[in-house]
Amino acid sequence: MYHSPVMPLESIHSLDILSDGVYVDLTFGGGGHSKLILDNLSRSGKLIAFDQDIDAINNKIDDSRLILINQNFKFLEQNLKYNNILNIDGVFADLGVSSHQFDSAERGFSIRYDSVIDMRMNTNSSFNAQQILNEYSESQISNILFEYADLRNSKDIAKTIVKERSLKKITRTSQLNEILNSFLPKGFENKILAKVYQALRIEVNQEMQALKEVLLQLPNLVKKGGTISFITYHSVEDRIVKRFIQNGCFESESSKNEFGIADIPFKKKFKFIVPSSKEIKSNSRARSAKLRSAIKI
Repeated sequence: MYHSPVMPLESIHSLDILSDGVYVDLTFGGGGHSKLILDNLSRSGKLIAFDQDIDAINNKIDDSRLILINQNFKFLEQNLKYNNILNIDGVFADLGVSSHQFDSAERGFSIRYDSVIDMRMNTNSSFNAQQILNEYSESQISNILFEYADLRNSKDIAKTIVKERSLKKITRTSQLNEILNSFLPKGFENKILAKVYQALRIEVNQEMQALKEVLLQLPNLVKKGGTISFITYHSVEDRIVKRFIQNGCFESESSKNEFGIADIPFKKKFKFIVPSSKEIKSNSRARSAKLRSAIKI
């Protein structure tokens, strides 16, 4: 299984799909959510899907209504223009790393395998996690671990990484895990390791910057009454999506015009939805997922 779609029915219901509408799946992956969107479209409907991972493109669904683009979703607007699409009826994104990426040892996403530290979603990129560990300054590494993993001891971890790399270049996951060993409380080893790997992955793929870029494009692209739905997996990206829906920006308060009126383009449909206990039991990777959805005002 390439990837089990998370909250599939909840996601599709949140979009309120119009049968002849134009929709975007920003994270094609295994094609699970895209397939469900297509199932709800008539012959005149259309789906544009994105994935920067070439492995995901191999899952392309044979359907004339689907346009699958092998690019980062931050290029949404220019690709819509290229395909003569001015407005869309809805946007969906599952921001999690696919099961395929975690389970492919050579990609270096997982703490479970002894592999080269890579973590690139776009394998054509020349920048990987090794460069962060071996070339970033101590303060840069500390900031990444604090901002993207909420690690309170990020300064100590960064100091240890810099010390160890001066003795030997850090190239493998097993080597990194050993370096981090003194920071792993008993019973929480995997949780802390996963946070460090998460921070490295986010930095390698510039995930938060790409997310902000695509969100800022949506007010001009989504039709009035159209829906955006995002599944998030950690507090950093969830905060970005939540604030954008609430405030139309990424600050804690919305910006206002000269008349003191807030410019908020979307209205939330519900607080958020989490997977059922039954789904979490069958797919443990869904346990931290939150689905947020909003309507274009």
